[in-house]
Amino acid sequence: MTLPVALSGTDVIGQAKTGTGKTLGFGLPLLERVTVPVDVEAGRAAPESLTDAPQALVVVPTRELCQQVTNDLLTAGKVRNVRVTAIYGGRAYEPQVEALKKGVDVIVGTPGRLLDLAGQKKLNLGHVKCLVLDEADEMLDLGFLPDVEKIINMLPPRRQTMLFSATMPGAVIGLARRYMSQPTHIRATSPDDEGATVANTKQFIYRAHNMDKPEMVARILQAEGRGLAMVFCRTKRTAADLADQLKQRGFASGAVHGDLGQGAREQALRAFRNGKVDVLVCTDVAARGIDVEGVTHVINYQSPEEEKTYLHRIGRTGRAGAKGTAITLVDWDDIPRWQLINKALDLGFNDPPETYSTSPHLYTDLGIPEGTKGVLPRSERTRAGLDAEELEDLGEPGGRGGRARGGRDESRSAERERSSRTTPRRRRRMRGGAPVDAEVSATAAPEAVTGADGATDTDAAQGPRTLRRRRRTRGGEPSRQPVTAVPADAPAAQTPEDTAPEVAEVPEAAETPVKPRRRRTRKSAEASAGPLETTPVVEPAAVEPAGVEAPAAEAPAEKPRRRTRKTAEAPETVTEAAAQAQAPETTEPKPRRTRKTATTAETAADTTEATETKPRRRTRKTAEAPQTVTETAAQA
Repeated sequence: MTLPVALSGTDVIGQAKTGTGKTLGFGLPLLERVTVPVDVEAGRAAPESLTDAPQALVVVPTRELCQQVTNDLLTAGKVRNVRVTAIYGGRAYEPQVEALKKGVDVIVGTPGRLLDLAGQKKLNLGHVKCLVLDEADEMLDLGFLPDVEKIINMLPPRRQTMLFSATMPGAVIGLARRYMSQPTHIRATSPDDEGATVANTKQFIYRAHNMDKPEMVARILQAEGRGLAMVFCRTKRTAADLADQLKQRGFASGAVHGDLGQGAREQALRAFRNGKVDVLVCTDVAARGIDVEGVTHVINYQSPEEEKTYLHRIGRTGRAGAKGTAITLVDWDDIPRWQLINKALDLGFNDPPETYSTSPHLYTDLGIPEGTKGVLPRSERTRAGLDAEELEDLGEPGGRGGRARGGRDESRSAERERSSRTTPRRRRRMRGGAPVDAEVSATAAPEAVTGADGATDTDAAQGPRTLRRRRRTRGGEPSRQPVTAVPADAPAAQTPEDTAPEVAEVPEAAETPVKPRRRRTRKSAEASAGPLETTPVVEPAAVEPAGVEAPAAEAPAEKPRRRTRKTAEAPETVTEAAAQAQAPETTEPKPRRTRKTATTAETAADTTEATETKPRRRTRKTAEAPQTVTETAAQA
């Protein structure tokens, strides 16, 4: 009905059921209106009418439909050698731009990429004689109507416009009225097929539980006479999950949904057409116009949103006079939605029967053999599978080549995961400091002991200073310094009996650096310093590391001595505490003193002379020592 009207150059609105041949309904008149070199040779056209710019434009809503229409037009125009190019997103720009430079007669494309190339001046639409809008209602639903209007405004005003769709909502009619000139509306129906769906398609509607649906689908796919099957889901996540479950159950399944890269989508469709995959799990992107020979079963895993979607889904089977089976699994929550679809299409399935994977009527309705389980037997796993189909590198824009199969770049995510695992551990090691310092102290302490024994002087002198410098750099307090060993050339004021216990216990002290160190609060008076501060200072007792004993020495008998550090086992007398309380105050405080190790006998003599000149006062109590020690021994 369309061919004679379209060949005459009149605008056409074509409406027919899905699967009745709309593609060739507009494709054949389109190819006839294109001027090719064969027409010039035959004398049907003038040589000046030849051009490398596109002469016909077909706008489709989805990439899969774009590819299919391109293949159909290439097949139909093979004899006349018509150049047909597909322009759609998800592929690299360069091959499409090169094809446009070489020359093209017919362009089939999606609105987004067409507008993109036209805006870059890579696509010239000034010579288009014929415009076709295929599946116009779907473009309206997807929000492509503004883009389509921009494309139409780029075309010459004198052209033929054809609009084809299975359903014709009001917005599409309004589009036709604005941009078409006296169109002829052709609605093709068969006298014995008055319903909205094709009569050759058997429909079964079941009320199924969501948790039992995978098992039901696995058993339905083992029905007798089942060829290729398409399973439609409402969401992309559900489609990906169901495809994985069917693959684990032994079926050769593939997935087509929006989260996949274009290369993976085309790989799944090629494998489905070639028979390497017999179950295609997809969303509604594959519900429009996809024509695959041999599809016998269509399963609606989730109820469609509206009646148009239902018609297009089940229209993937029962095409071109073939018979097919459509099964719809309706969840309890989707019953109101399904009842609206049933009323709009007048299907007669207002109350679907409650069905499970073990229900007897499921086996009898669909011809499933008795005893069939939800796992495909190994003897029937004869398909090559999705991996047998080559994954083509399409140079997808935006760096999406790495996530063509799984929807994300595995290498980058793995690198981020490794960095997230190592970075916190590195930061804890740097901030804590205790484990690293403990290891260094434990290894450096034996060197200090060796130095005390007289074996090496350099290690004993250099090692402790390096540790003290590292602790200061890491933010530790100056008082938290490791106990250093006394060098071999210690001052004469220290006796071997005084130094021997300390040298012997250095490794044990170094192994426990996490305990708080003694803190010095006053500096020793220099030989030329002013009077000492006599204000009483009360400080909390510090804990001495286990095993470190302070050496003792003879104290002057004439004046009470004042101690500036405490040792592990030195008692405090009441007389010394009273001396602290009665000491006169000074007006000039002395700066804080850090602990230093006496290295020469001359320094020890100066310190001893200074301590005998000025009265000393004690600020801390000691535990069990009957004698006080000299300032040189305290420094050590």
